[in-house]
Amino acid sequence: MTEQNPEQLPAVAVAIVVKDGRVLMVRRRVAEGELSWQFPAGEVEPDESPEAAAVRETAEETGLHVAAARLLGERVHPQSGRRMAYTACEVVGGTAMVMDSDELDRVVWASHAELAEYVPFPLFPPVQEYLDGTIAG
Repeated sequence: MTEQNPEQLPAVAVAIVVKDGRVLMVRRRVAEGELSWQFPAGEVEPDESPEAAAVRETAEETGLHVAAARLLGERVHPQSGRRMAYTACEVVGGTAMVMDSDELDRVVWASHAELAEYVPFPLFPPVQEYLDGTIAG
């Protein structure tokens, strides 16, 4: 079996879900490097847009139904080396909970002040700017 370069793998779609001045965070059962807490995310499937994948992954992981508002940006993640696409999402229904207990062990709604406790390194600047404008204060 040949090992793939992280950049050759499918892109990862990330959902930035804000509700009532807080952002949705999930804790993975298995950390990815330094990443334990992160935003709902998963691989983009063939013929799927990053926005659609962010919506699907949020529902699969947390049971929360969201709509994609806009793509915030894309990059190669400095920790994992994976191609990432970040989408701002709005809640349209449901309650966030652990739906995939094989993958997640907890979900939280974090305030702006709590973000550094969950993510101990700088966020992707377009995500940070979005959160500063929607949950700061």
